[in-house]
Amino acid sequence: MAWAGKILRVDLTAGTVKSEPLNMQWARDYLGSRGLATKYIVEEVDAKVDALSAANKLIWATGPLTGTMASTGGRYTVVTKSPLTGAIACSNSGGYWGAELKMAGWDMVIFEGASAKPVYLSIVDDVAELKDAAHLWGKTVFETEAALKTSHQDPLAKVSSIGGAGENQVLFAAVVNDLHRAAGRSGVGAVMGSKNLKAIIVRGTKGVANVHDPKEFMRVTYEKKKILAENGVTGQGLPTYGTQVLMNVINEVGALPTRNHRDSQFEGAKDISAEAMATPRPTDGKKPLVTNQACFGCTIACGRIQTIDKGHFTVENKPQYWKASGGLEYEAAWALGAANGVNDLDALQYANVLCNEHGMDPISFGATIGAVMELYEMGVLTKEQLGMDAKFGSAQALAHFAEITAKGEGFGKEIGQGSARLCKKYGHPELSMTVKSQEFPAYDARGIQGMGLTYATSNRGACHLRSYTVASEVMGIPVKTDPLTAEGKPELVIAFQDATAAFDSAGICIFTSFAWGLADVAPQVAAACGPEFTLENLAKIGERIWNMERDFNNRAGFTSKDDTLPPRLLNEPSKTGPAKGLVSKLPEMLPKYYAARGWDTDGMLKADTRSRLGL
Repeated sequence: MAWAGKILRVDLTAGTVKSEPLNMQWARDYLGSRGLATKYIVEEVDAKVDALSAANKLIWATGPLTGTMASTGGRYTVVTKSPLTGAIACSNSGGYWGAELKMAGWDMVIFEGASAKPVYLSIVDDVAELKDAAHLWGKTVFETEAALKTSHQDPLAKVSSIGGAGENQVLFAAVVNDLHRAAGRSGVGAVMGSKNLKAIIVRGTKGVANVHDPKEFMRVTYEKKKILAENGVTGQGLPTYGTQVLMNVINEVGALPTRNHRDSQFEGAKDISAEAMATPRPTDGKKPLVTNQACFGCTIACGRIQTIDKGHFTVENKPQYWKASGGLEYEAAWALGAANGVNDLDALQYANVLCNEHGMDPISFGATIGAVMELYEMGVLTKEQLGMDAKFGSAQALAHFAEITAKGEGFGKEIGQGSARLCKKYGHPELSMTVKSQEFPAYDARGIQGMGLTYATSNRGACHLRSYTVASEVMGIPVKTDPLTAEGKPELVIAFQDATAAFDSAGICIFTSFAWGLADVAPQVAAACGPEFTLENLAKIGERIWNMERDFNNRAGFTSKDDTLPPRLLNEPSKTGPAKGLVSKLPEMLPKYYAARGWDTDGMLKADTRSRLGL
């Protein structure tokens, strides 16, 4: 089996660190990472708990393929109850930290309680201990990682930490590892901050040597890596252009949310696209994009390393920001750019680096700024409140808000509560582009109908990574479906949701699903963990995980009334592009989705569904 077979339980209130065996029955039923950690949360945490109280728990979890030679086997998840949504939170990250934890001999780390003072956890193989973090509190993610590697005298150690956003209870604070990879969504960093937990530094030298059938595992992973290499998306598009390749594509199909979803196409999309990142600047003749970068074990290498123009207004007296650092992904470029009408590529990268440095989700941050700018243009918010003019398209305002939100200063404190709370406070809740209080990602639900159903039913609030129907509706993967119709979308969304749960729980990157199906993942899991992990069993595990998450949310108080979209998407037709004149067809899709899921009309699991899935 590829599990390490043990977990680390840390009681922050008592200051104790203990090893305990992994529940192997749960591992077989929920696989690992997202599924397995959520099972622990479901069993140990009251669904109605205050997310920022000591009674909530916080779990870092790897999957059985994490740390192995499976392509992209570097993923880990952070699972807790979300302070942003009140729903289950599971935030996934790449980089190298997850593999390091697994190679230290641990499947997961469970934190419970809350420390009376700032602490961090040090793990060196079997030795784990809590240490004082008073000297780290108040430091950025960048400063924290450097300080810990220096004090531990180990440049090969990996660090997962929070910055000021987590410390200041920004409700969309992220947990950042390897400087610019993040468990970014749903406010997991705020929960970490509420527990006075600053960081985890880990060094693993054991490797993962206990796969079920090593020879077969080597054979099948080699075979599946070849599929990735020969695929047009995973072998060419993503390595060359990264996720930013989507900017112009999604704009052309009329599904790029612009200016807080008032529009669905952005006239400045070309200025902030992958092509723009690869074009020399007129100021210095250098390309913003330096190179691509891969996470542990990844054969795709979609990551970006990017610079900022030295002479740009955003980087005066801040030379650290124009040095090469983690570059723009599509979601961040959209949220910081099109969502606010900003087409200044260097300004977007400046705000993006601030999000990395201080530990903020750029999607929720950028989308919240879109709401702020609309409220400002309506006269609801004033220049005096915001500290400057904040019309759509203002790069200066974007940079200013990134600074004050990360530091919890002035109006930044209100931005840090997310758009749902902010818009409600100022009398216009309808302007919050959220589901379950989590901000939308970069796809307009009127132009890509499956994504509207995806957002409405996502267990962690609006999210594209829980069911990326864009693959089918726009890219034709695995089959082409019409993005403008509701026909067949409930079944499509369910298939993506269940498969994604299995991919996540195995410990691999969801981007492999552009080339792989569950039929490609199952033999890798079987060779690593045992022959019981057939295609049929893996599909059922994904369905079980999805329904378990849903059941937790139901017990937390969520009902069918929460499976909806903002009025703008349901009532205001798209103005331009292929979807012109269309609204989201969610009311048509949702009842069919419930029926196909085996839920009642209130969105609750039926008894026979529970029985069939062993819940």
